[in-house]
Amino acid sequence: MKTRPNALVIDDEPQVRSLVADVLKSSGWNVSEADSADAAFRQLNEREWTLVFCDVILGGPNGYEVLRRFADEQQQARFVLMTGHSSAAGALDATAIGAHDYLVKPFSIDDILRIADDVRDQKRSTTKRADLESAQGDDGYVSDIPLIGKSPKFVECLKLVGRVAGTNLTVLIAGESGTGKEVVARAIHQRSKRALGNFVTVNCGAIPVDLIESELFGHSKGSFTGADRERVGLWEESSGGTIFLDEVTETSALFQVKLLRVLQQGEIRRVGSNRTIKVDSRVIAATNRDITAEVEGGRFRQDLMYRLNAVTIHLPRLRERVEDIMLLAQHFAKKARPDNSSAVRFSDTVIQVLESYDWPGNVRELENAILHSVSLADDVVNIEHLPVRIRDYREATEYSAQNAEVDADIPGGSWKSLADVETAYANKVLLHTGGNKQAAARLLNIDRKTLSRIIARTTTED
Repeated sequence: MKTRPNALVIDDEPQVRSLVADVLKSSGWNVSEADSADAAFRQLNEREWTLVFCDVILGGPNGYEVLRRFADEQQQARFVLMTGHSSAAGALDATAIGAHDYLVKPFSIDDILRIADDVRDQKRSTTKRADLESAQGDDGYVSDIPLIGKSPKFVECLKLVGRVAGTNLTVLIAGESGTGKEVVARAIHQRSKRALGNFVTVNCGAIPVDLIESELFGHSKGSFTGADRERVGLWEESSGGTIFLDEVTETSALFQVKLLRVLQQGEIRRVGSNRTIKVDSRVIAATNRDITAEVEGGRFRQDLMYRLNAVTIHLPRLRERVEDIMLLAQHFAKKARPDNSSAVRFSDTVIQVLESYDWPGNVRELENAILHSVSLADDVVNIEHLPVRIRDYREATEYSAQNAEVDADIPGGSWKSLADVETAYANKVLLHTGGNKQAAARLLNIDRKTLSRIIARTTTED
């Protein structure tokens, strides 16, 4: 008879603790429970734990401290942090210090079973975990960069960031302009073994083609007109740390060949020199283009793409993170008034506009809009304080909504049923939120079940 794997459930909420424990027991696990960190520590070495579910906030030592202790003494254990306060930064730090997963309450029985089955099916291997830093935020997580959000897409994205941070793999960050590619790259660097080394940013699209080689690799004295002294390049400066190649798809074909050589051989040659210099830099690249399409179009080398994207992180657009918009807005408002001498709040109309706007410039555009609005407002940001382009968008959207579908008076036109109009509009809002039903329901001011019923008409009536 096979021995049942051991699982420990740590939560000071009896209902949550019992739910997780009962699901695991029914799935063939030998389960123990603890209502505090101290109770968990007493059971730490009673047996070999395979899976540990632990709440973040326990009233004493928090879940991150429990994770660190288990990581030191039960390295084979897979650790799952649970929280009622969803945070993308929390997910990043949980996975960066070794958590197998990060669950946001309320979660489903399927979530528990998925993790349990995944852990049971894996080969047991020792995972090296980074030490937990002492500085902690409200939830106990390390948060020295503004990685703000709780939307599912952003949380999943930062889980991946946390997992790759401790490796030395090259990373390609893909996302529209303004989604925070450099912020994520810095997060990877700061949570890596290279954190004490330099983080060097290179904007490949901003450096002239005839200067980029000299900027990155340096040059020898007299190598070209104006080179009156030897110069160390940015790549050499990043050795021992991380080099971030922003907008890497903007580079020329000739430079891509030289970039590939550095990645393959780990050495650079300064312009005008025959001597090679060994470099040890972790490479993180970023692009706002579809790199596969660039390769297919002959504008980017396929072999270089494979070198750069050992791991690819796709950052979601802000319009796919509707739940995060007001969290970010509040953060930027505080940033605009750091002394907090006059706290700012947003009117209900402004909140609705901010959550429905398309944000083509993503988080960067939102930051600029909030800084603009707060500079004009006293204690409440109203519609007139928003930038003109956002006010114009709102007016155009309202006009479009008022006139949508009203074409039946045109000769040959036909009246549409209210149900058809309702379904079409609901689908349009769902498309706007990137398929996020919860966000779409909030914009439509209905509950999620009602939205699902409206959307289901399309399938039922086809």
